Amino acid sequence: MIYAENILICIAGPLIVALAFTKDKARRFIAAFITGMVTCLIAAYIGGFFELKAGLGMENTAIFISPVVEEILKLIPMLLYLSLFEPSDEGMILTCTGIGTGFATFENCCQLLSAGSGSLPYIMVRGFAVGVMHIVSLLAMTFAFVVLRRRGALSVAVIIGALSMSTCFHGLYNLLVSSPGASTYIGYCLPLSVAVMLYLMRKRIAR
Repeated sequence: MIYAENILICIAGPLIVALAFTKDKARRFIAAFITGMVTCLIAAYIGGFFELKAGLGMENTAIFISPVVEEILKLIPMLLYLSLFEPSDEGMILTCTGIGTGFATFENCCQLLSAGSGSLPYIMVRGFAVGVMHIVSLLAMTFAFVVLRRRGALSVAVIIGALSMSTCFHGLYNLLVSSPGASTYIGYCLPLSVAVMLYLMRKRIAR
């Protein structure tokens, strides 16, 4: 058994102090990183609650419940940032990258402390598949917002559509890796493949 709250304090403590010695983009990224970790902890609480109440089991919860809960919770700070500060496109991408990275890092730390870190294949999967998946699912929503905001078409329907896309991607990944076989390897390759596509899209957005 691990105490996720204690892990959060240990990681977030130095970062909070670092906020006093940074500014501009660095401070924004650190603040977003901390927000992502807190979001991950809240998502774990909610996901665990539904797992116990619905009696679905860990695997079914990961496929049907966790994607919805986690993507909604990642969307909330992004919407708050967008509505309160009206950031530039680059500012929005930077902040959402920080939120996704913080979420993925905290989840990976908790999983490694819980399951151990002696297996290199497991470490590679946690780092380059599961971790990347959390980043690209949020960035996919972010890029949709950026593109449609430029066209003056950002609306509630667009937000719901982007959230649905992100949730489906997350759920698809969890479904693919839920059982051994060829689908597992496809799932492991999916986040990095999407990351490359989003990187190329980001360069196009910047131009």
